[in-house]
Amino acid sequence: MARDSTEIAIIGGGVIGLATAMRLAAEGREVTLVEPNEPGSGASYGNAGTIADYAVIPVGTPAVLRNLPSLLFKRDSPLSIRRSALPALMPWLLRFAWQSLPQNAEKNAAAIAALLMDSLSGWRELASQIGADDLLKQNGCLYLYTSKLEFASASADIGLRRQHGIAQEFMTADEVAALEPKLPPFEGGGVLFPNAVNLTDPGAMMKRLAKAAAAAGVRFITARTERIERGERQVHVKGAALDLLAKTIVIAAGAHSRMLAAQAGDHIALDTERGYHVEFDMQTPPLSRPVCPTARGFYLVPMAGRLRVAGTVELGGLTAPLNPRRIELLERGAQAIFPTLGKPDRTWLGFRPSVPDSVPVIRASRGGSNIILAFGHGHLGLTLAPVTARMVSAIIDGRPNALSHRK
Repeated sequence: MARDSTEIAIIGGGVIGLATAMRLAAEGREVTLVEPNEPGSGASYGNAGTIADYAVIPVGTPAVLRNLPSLLFKRDSPLSIRRSALPALMPWLLRFAWQSLPQNAEKNAAAIAALLMDSLSGWRELASQIGADDLLKQNGCLYLYTSKLEFASASADIGLRRQHGIAQEFMTADEVAALEPKLPPFEGGGVLFPNAVNLTDPGAMMKRLAKAAAAAGVRFITARTERIERGERQVHVKGAALDLLAKTIVIAAGAHSRMLAAQAGDHIALDTERGYHVEFDMQTPPLSRPVCPTARGFYLVPMAGRLRVAGTVELGGLTAPLNPRRIELLERGAQAIFPTLGKPDRTWLGFRPSVPDSVPVIRASRGGSNIILAFGHGHLGLTLAPVTARMVSAIIDGRPNALSHRK
C-alpha cells in the first residue's frame, strides 16, 4: 500500500466532517476526508431533521438529576441505560451528575446558546452553496405539554430559554389544535419555536453535501482510521487500508472519536447515546412541522413521503445490538397520538457522541493545533455543523475563536 499525503485530513464523514470539508475546500485548501461508510449515513441521516436553534438546555439539568435513578432504570423512560453497560458508564455518569447541578447547568446552557446563535444563518448559507434550499422548511417546531402540571413544570426551561433570547410563543391547547388539527385533544399547552427550520429529507441533504464537497475538490477515502501519530511536521493517519500523512487532521468521527483523541493526548469523557427512529410511509404526514411531546422524549417529524418518529436516549455503547424495547417505545408512543398509523415501515439505530455537559468539543488538541477536535455534539450535530466548520477554519488559520470550548 502506497503512502499518501494531503494538507488536511478529516476523520469522519458525518455532517460535521462533510460541512468542515466543504468549507475548507471552498477556502482553497487541499482536503481529504476519511470515512469507512457512506458519508452522512449514520446519525447525520437518522436524526429528527431539525435545525434546533432553540435547544440551549443541556441534557443534564437539576430536574434530570433529581429523577436520574428512575429515568435510567425505568423500562419506558425516555432516558435509559443498558444495565450491562453500567460499570463502564459509571465515570461518565458521575461527571454527568456533576454537570447537572444548577450552576453548572446554567453555565453549560450559556455555552450552548453562544454556539447556536448563528446556526440558522449558517445552514441557510450552506444550503444555498450546495443547491439544497428546497430541503429546508421554516415552519417552526412545537413542544407539547399534555397536562397543565406538565406545562407548569417546564417553567424553569422556558425561563432559561427566555434568558438566552430564544423566540418562543406560548399556546393554549385550543391554539395548538388550530395549528395542528390532527393532534388529539389534550389539556395542557404548547411552546412554538417560530424560527426553527427542519429538513424535509436529511438523507438527501447529506448526499447533496457530499456531492458538493467532491465537486469542490474534497477527496474521499473509504477506510477506517485505527491510529494517529503526531510527528514534528505531519500527522500520520493509519488503518488496515490507510497510510496517509497530513499537515493537519480534524477528528470529527462522532461517537468513535474518543480513542483517536486519546492517541493525540486528549482524554475526553465521551460516551455513546444510542438513538432510534421508526418511520411510517405516507403521502401526506398528519403534521406540518416537527412536534415533540416532551414527556415522551421523541419528535414526530413530517418528512418527504413519511412520518419519522425519532428520539429518546439509551446509554449503552457502540457494540450492543438494537434494543427492540426502544423501537416498541417509539411505536407505541406514536400510535398513542395517531392510532391509525399501524406498524412502522422501517426502523433505525444510530450513535450520538455524548459528553457530560452537552457542550461539544471544538478546539485544538492540547499537544498542538495540527490535530483539531470537533466532536461531542450529542443532539446538536446537524444543527451545529456549519458553525463547527467555521470554528475549525478559524483554528487552522490561527484566527481568534472565542467559542472554542476547552475540556
